[in-house]
Amino acid sequence: MIQFSDREITGERLELDSKTELYYLGHHLTLRNCTLILKVPARALVVSRTQLIDCTIEARKELKGYRWHGAILKGCRFSGAFSGCEFGRWPYTREPEFGGIEDCDFTDARLEACTFAGCDARTLKFPSWPCFTILDPVGRKHELLSIQWPGTMRITVESFVECPPETAAVTYFAPAVAKRTGTTPEAIRAVLDTLPGVIL
Repeated sequence: MIQFSDREITGERLELDSKTELYYLGHHLTLRNCTLILKVPARALVVSRTQLIDCTIEARKELKGYRWHGAILKGCRFSGAFSGCEFGRWPYTREPEFGGIEDCDFTDARLEACTFAGCDARTLKFPSWPCFTILDPVGRKHELLSIQWPGTMRITVESFVECPPETAAVTYFAPAVAKRTGTTPEAIRAVLDTLPGVIL
């Protein structure tokens, strides 16, 4: 196991690329103005009681199903592909106070089925089309379920409106959703263009 803990690291480049080791960031770790390069799968990465401030986080291979519940992310910039990832303060974790996200920029990232909870989505910059972000999906459950979605996309919508009430936003990658639900990105876009509270 490769562990970084109990210190503050400033202005360094950390490349997580071991094929055999587990990377453990935490406890009581602060990364400030660092570049974090991720080349490992979610199972090889643990981030716990860690703050990342003004860092660049690059996923050099797609990071799938990672829960950033143990990280407070402030002013970070993300690039690369993230799917099924969860960001922010999650109500059902043992220590929700160790998670959070604000002022982060995802405009250079590709997000698919990523969820943001317990945060102010207005402080975040989301990627543009063909990614799309739906704000306050749980609060708008009835509105979103009343829409005629193309293909079997209603199943996708049903899944994200059942998220915790604290969910501030969900972001999807239209080509992936279209492939999964038997429709086209253009058909999805036509519906999204009629909706308020969507970032394209």
